[in-house]
Amino acid sequence: VVEEQLLDEDDEDVYVLSKVADITHALFAAYGQHFFPFFDALLPHFVKLLDSNRPWPDHQWGLCIFDDVIEFGGPACDKYTEHFLQPLLGFVTDKQGEVRQAAAYGCGVLGQFGGPGFATVCAQAIPLLVQVIQNPESRNEVNLNPTENAIAAVTKILKYNSSAINRDEVIPVWLSWLPVWEDTDEAPHVYGYLCDLIDSNHPLVLGPNNSNLPQLMAILAEAFKREAVEKEAEVTKRMLNIVQQLQANPEMFEACVSQLSQEQQLALHSYLTT
Repeated sequence: VVEEQLLDEDDEDVYVLSKVADITHALFAAYGQHFFPFFDALLPHFVKLLDSNRPWPDHQWGLCIFDDVIEFGGPACDKYTEHFLQPLLGFVTDKQGEVRQAAAYGCGVLGQFGGPGFATVCAQAIPLLVQVIQNPESRNEVNLNPTENAIAAVTKILKYNSSAINRDEVIPVWLSWLPVWEDTDEAPHVYGYLCDLIDSNHPLVLGPNNSNLPQLMAILAEAFKREAVEKEAEVTKRMLNIVQQLQANPEMFEACVSQLSQEQQLALHSYLTT
């Protein structure tokens, strides 16, 4: 009975924490860095959540709160770096998936919104994120969301904050991780960047003499099959535009389509004709 009571209390604590995180998220989304003075009054409590000796749900929700500080505070979040930076990087490789996911998401928004002042930190995050993505069990069902958040984080760093890394070293490895499909919030970032690279005729993506086109077609078709992107989404229109450009070369298009599974072909047809 005592054990059950303790479990109930733990669940209640986590529930309260999740609601606190929801409220701070809403306030940051509405007021951005103007919420900082009010946030500062609660800062010591949020910092404690990231202590290494706290249970993993504290780490998860503490990271979620600081993820919002970064996302909605932008470059001004640097006033809190002494509190969140080391835990953020340290928790990327945590054994608990929910913690890894929150930390990976934080690295992504740091790349997207943190500004050039965080370029070196983003470069430090890349090998940690790669470690998570390339773990042999990274695509297991329980690990899929954290892994796809890590892929999205690398994507955002490549797109928005890559001045301290060699993009040409990372892009071929990044391409090998696609497709993604589980996290439909993050998938548009990944496929949007893929479209950027294809539209700019990036040689490392297209391959010598466009030799990667069948692989790229398979990635897009699998994304459609898995409904990783909504049919009406802007990124989907860009993906379909690339497919339609390929259709203009019937021989090349047929060569690419012939390598797809029947399910992928049906999904491709469905998206093209909707």
